[in-house]
Amino acid sequence: MTLRAEHLRWTRGGNLVLDDVTIEPAVGETIGVLGPNGSGKSSLLRLLSGIGRPDGGRVLLDGADISGWRRNRIARRVAVVEQHADTEIDITVEDVVSLGRIPHRGVFGGDAGSDAEAVRKALAHTAMADKAQNRWHTLSGGERQRTHIARALAQQPRELLLDEPTNHLDIRHQLDLLTLVTALPVTCYIALHDLNLAAMFCDRVLILDRGRIVGFGAPAEVITTDMVSRVYQVRAQIGTDPDRGYPVVSFRPDLPDQGV
Repeated sequence: MTLRAEHLRWTRGGNLVLDDVTIEPAVGETIGVLGPNGSGKSSLLRLLSGIGRPDGGRVLLDGADISGWRRNRIARRVAVVEQHADTEIDITVEDVVSLGRIPHRGVFGGDAGSDAEAVRKALAHTAMADKAQNRWHTLSGGERQRTHIARALAQQPRELLLDEPTNHLDIRHQLDLLTLVTALPVTCYIALHDLNLAAMFCDRVLILDRGRIVGFGAPAEVITTDMVSRVYQVRAQIGTDPDRGYPVVSFRPDLPDQGV
């Protein structure tokens, strides 16, 4: 068992944000959370992380409702990489990654040896070990994202939530980042805008539209011309990758009628 949602309903400011959202991934599965702006992607991740509390339904971790859990208990299992995580403090990469060990520290601190080993492994796994002493302000966008993923890995989670982690990255770094994340031995929810990236890297995709699930399944089953038209209100042509078989989306601008 792993992290799942059961009939989640959430309102903010009198507006319905999520409506009857249920999702149960397999252990180790990568779930892409897709939908237009305002569809509820970030809100769903917020509830799954325990930061927000639903108005109805439950978030379950190994079958247990997390609503009464303390934050540090959840954080020992579930790590979050936020969309706009940043800091004005000029600290080192190693310092940022070490923040991931906070949930494992008690009143009298933690095990320094275990903390150091977890940080070392996280830096190595994200190819940031050689930049451990670099200052935050010297990092590129891709390096900052890898540092935040390393911080999440230092928590030693079994579930990982990422909110649009490829924003503001060039194509190479988008591919590198998602290759890294989807190879991790964790259950992963990734909110994405890019349908092609979701099709390439996710085991299944969840489509949200105005807070409701309108599709959930393998990318080839869910990412269709009809779905793109209904949810995103644009025309698309769907092809198939010749080697791996995932759908490839080409968008088609509406052209004026040329007559006959």
